[in-house]
Amino acid sequence: MSALTILSIFVFFVVLFIFLEYRNEKKYQKERRRKQQKTAPDTRTAPSKEQKKATPKPEPKPEKEAEPTTEPEPEIALEPEEPQTESIIETKQLPEANYPPFTHVRLVEMGLSDEEAKEFVAELIPQIETEIPLIEAAIEEGDFHKIEKLTHGIKGSATNLGTGGVSDLLTDYNTYVKTGTDVDITNAYLEHLKHYTNELKAQYT
Repeated sequence: MSALTILSIFVFFVVLFIFLEYRNEKKYQKERRRKQQKTAPDTRTAPSKEQKKATPKPEPKPEKEAEPTTEPEPEIALEPEEPQTESIIETKQLPEANYPPFTHVRLVEMGLSDEEAKEFVAELIPQIETEIPLIEAAIEEGDFHKIEKLTHGIKGSATNLGTGGVSDLLTDYNTYVKTGTDVDITNAYLEHLKHYTNELKAQYT
């Protein structure tokens, strides 16, 4: 049945394509005839050569006496007005980064105890703090490829340990720098990364 359905859909699209081409051709021919009728001279109203010859020339009218002319008042030259240029203010959408608190429930669901999960998360904090100065340097150099690599590494570690907070931020940060190159937006993400890293430290140390 699936092959028959696909064949029926294909035949339908072929018939639809032929119908649309036929309708477009008819519309084109109709428009072409209409334009030709507009541009063709109207032989019913245009006078023939014999009629033009038979038509007597009008007698010249007697010239009117020249009326006294008054000198026009001199025009006052107005200074051209300066064109008003509207000031266009560019606004860019900076990341707001309103993420829920970080949680390590994923590790607990995998079989780790709460204490073991907290130890893993605690090891993530110095890893992020080590990468932050490297990200700052890459932003100053304009090396967005390097920023993408740095954020990708710590994003993988954070998302493996939990969700929310710094994990969600790093996911969005890494996604942006894959294609985005705006320094203001990149710096805004970096400031949010520092903020959520401090929240992680307060939560797990």
